[in-house]
Amino acid sequence: MSKARSSIARTASAHAILLTYTAVALFPVALTIINSFKSRNAIFRNPMQPPLPSTFDLVGYTTVLGQGDFVHYMQNSLIVTIVSIALVLLFGAMAAFALSEYRFKGNTWLGLYMALGIMIPIRLGTIGILQGMVATGLVNTRTALILVYTAQGLPLAIFILSEFMRTVSDDLKNAGRIDGLSEYKIFFRLVLPLIRPSMATVAVFTMIPIWNDLWFPLILAPSEATKTITLGTQIFIGQFVTNWNAVLAALSLAIAPVLVLYTIFSRQLIRGITAGAVK
Repeated sequence: MSKARSSIARTASAHAILLTYTAVALFPVALTIINSFKSRNAIFRNPMQPPLPSTFDLVGYTTVLGQGDFVHYMQNSLIVTIVSIALVLLFGAMAAFALSEYRFKGNTWLGLYMALGIMIPIRLGTIGILQGMVATGLVNTRTALILVYTAQGLPLAIFILSEFMRTVSDDLKNAGRIDGLSEYKIFFRLVLPLIRPSMATVAVFTMIPIWNDLWFPLILAPSEATKTITLGTQIFIGQFVTNWNAVLAALSLAIAPVLVLYTIFSRQLIRGITAGAVK
């Protein structure tokens, strides 16, 4: 009985800590979104109160959409993020499959070399990256951002996916080879469907740094045609720093896509993390 009570107490404590952390993490996000739909006076008088019919106001969003080309910024961010994630998952999964499936001289050292990218920030090579982009004429293009973010996300993707691919049954892969499947078909038809949770985990961990990044858009693609939502929001906030309706509306527009994508991948993310914890 004492063990059962102790287990219940530990579970309750863990849930209490997690709920507290969740509340602390989501509070500023919820406060930002709630106040973006309120009038200026209501924001300062009672910031904790949800928007009521008497305080509801969309002046912030009309200002943002009227003064800045946020739709275009959002489109740029979505294209860069989605294409980068797709390339990271494709090339990361292929490299992870090769490292986990085929044993060759230097296999371990090659894996460690790729894992170095997790510890060494890509921003240390900003000058070299900029020089390379200038030489190839890719400055102020979305391609420059996609290439950088793909290189940035590959080390973590390879590290995570290779661990999961080692858990895929060798009997299943050998059965596919006996049936005449090529290595490409084994990879795409047998292995990838079994590691979908881990790929969702990699997608989320890759998406957030790309979407929130301000460094490379400011250096590689600062023009109006290639400006991302994060850079556009930062510049907009600098111009309308005293207009809290517009500032909160801009932040809400920048946050919303991340919340939507995270919600879509949340189930697969939890499954991937859980599988990695008990593997």
